[in-house]
Amino acid sequence: MSFVEVRNISFAYSRRQPPVIHDFSLSMDKGEFVGILGSSGSGKSTLLRLIAGLETPSAGAVVISGQTVVDERTFLPPEKRGVGMVFQDYGLFPHLTVAQNVEFGLHRLSGAERRARLTDMFELVKLTGYERRYPHELSGGQQQRVALARALAPKPSILLMDEPFSNLDADLKGAIRRELREILDQAAMTCLLVSHDHQDVEAICHRSVTMC
Repeated sequence: MSFVEVRNISFAYSRRQPPVIHDFSLSMDKGEFVGILGSSGSGKSTLLRLIAGLETPSAGAVVISGQTVVDERTFLPPEKRGVGMVFQDYGLFPHLTVAQNVEFGLHRLSGAERRARLTDMFELVKLTGYERRYPHELSGGQQQRVALARALAPKPSILLMDEPFSNLDADLKGAIRRELREILDQAAMTCLLVSHDHQDVEAICHRSVTMC
């Protein structure tokens, strides 16, 4: 059995509209990076939201690490799915420091465990020394790495990334892609990445799937 299975998923935003996703299936192995390509409106970001539990499919099932997180009888809330997500705009809290942002999902850990995890995360994303800064004091690439650290800190089973490079300058993209691939490899992460840019997917992912 695959580590992540999306089985015959369908979804429409209302009954009056045609489905955004119809009978879509995808399997991923543990440690695999898969890119989702497709034009605007093809359902790429909606697929991530269905896996994360931010939307509910009208049909089909999602299984993560052997556990059914949604089907016609089951709905596991987002916080219990073991899913990390990096949004297009990074979603950092502007009033919290970088450390507080990364720490946000670690409330179940003891103080000592939280501190150790924060140290590990800042070393992983090469931002040691930036803990007390605020998001507006960081570059776009640094903000992206903070968002990545926050998503990885709770040790999710799978990381979902929605257009992670869309806010970066073209000059930065090459370097950031390489950094991201190294970080994901080091974290032994399973990753599903949505992009409209073939170069993003080719630089990071083992294979790609195109949604029509």
